[in-house]
Amino acid sequence: MSDEAPRGRAPDKAKAARGLGRGLSALFGDEEEERKPENLRNVAIEQLKPGRFQPRRHFDAESLDALAHSVREQGILQPILVRRHPSEPNTYEILAGERRWRAAQAAQLHEVPVILREMDDRAASEIALIENIQRQDLNAIEEGEGYRRLIEEFGYTQDELGRALGKSRSHIANMMRLLGLPDEVKAMIVDGRLSAGHARALVTAPEALSIARDAVEKGLSVRDIEALLRARRDKGARSKVAKVRTKDPNVAALERELTQRLGLKVAIAADGEGGTLSIQYRTLDQLEIILGLMRMEDLKQR
Repeated sequence: MSDEAPRGRAPDKAKAARGLGRGLSALFGDEEEERKPENLRNVAIEQLKPGRFQPRRHFDAESLDALAHSVREQGILQPILVRRHPSEPNTYEILAGERRWRAAQAAQLHEVPVILREMDDRAASEIALIENIQRQDLNAIEEGEGYRRLIEEFGYTQDELGRALGKSRSHIANMMRLLGLPDEVKAMIVDGRLSAGHARALVTAPEALSIARDAVEKGLSVRDIEALLRARRDKGARSKVAKVRTKDPNVAALERELTQRLGLKVAIAADGEGGTLSIQYRTLDQLEIILGLMRMEDLKQR
């Protein structure tokens, strides 16, 4: 949905207020209250600054050009939501509508309509994340980063965010896990070379970067990556089994000899010139027999 699209049916404001506190209530405030003369105004375009809590970092040039053309022809149809800038006088910080502001700059407008709201950093962060998520404007990395900031900077839990945003707790957790991918892989997701599905498939892969590069170069689908990872896991498991089964014949013969002498299962794991000798016993009586044999051998040596 584009920035110029109408809002449609307003959500349940009581439910919204129960979600992320002042953030939703500010974003979906009373229409009449928002459009009071003291709240709705035109301001010079240079008086606006991008929001510090804006989770969106990537703006597609082609879609921005299309929006700029629309703004040039029809103007800004939906006001930009702002608050007073906390440190710069006579300046406003954008809370929702940064694309419209960028398009207005490209269209060489001198003024833009804004709705002024008074809110703290917590509410501003909430609004910036919610607006982008509801418009589905964020890529997977930006979404995960937005969740992380709300949790780390404002003390939300994954459950609280999930309930407020209509997302499952596992979705919140999975998006945040993507932040652990290598930087180059995250860059591929941000610029669209890899999808969120690719990212989820790669998040547990030990060779995520090399697989991601192959996926981009060869056009691998998510299913292709999942199949590749399964094949590598199966190959690794077979390799471990083969390594266990391939034992030095002399070591195997010694294991059999000791097993026959003691009447108990003996295993030898060689490691260079050393290794580990293990004797399995099933009862305490068998353990006493082993200890007795060791004591007898000790007496003989003395």
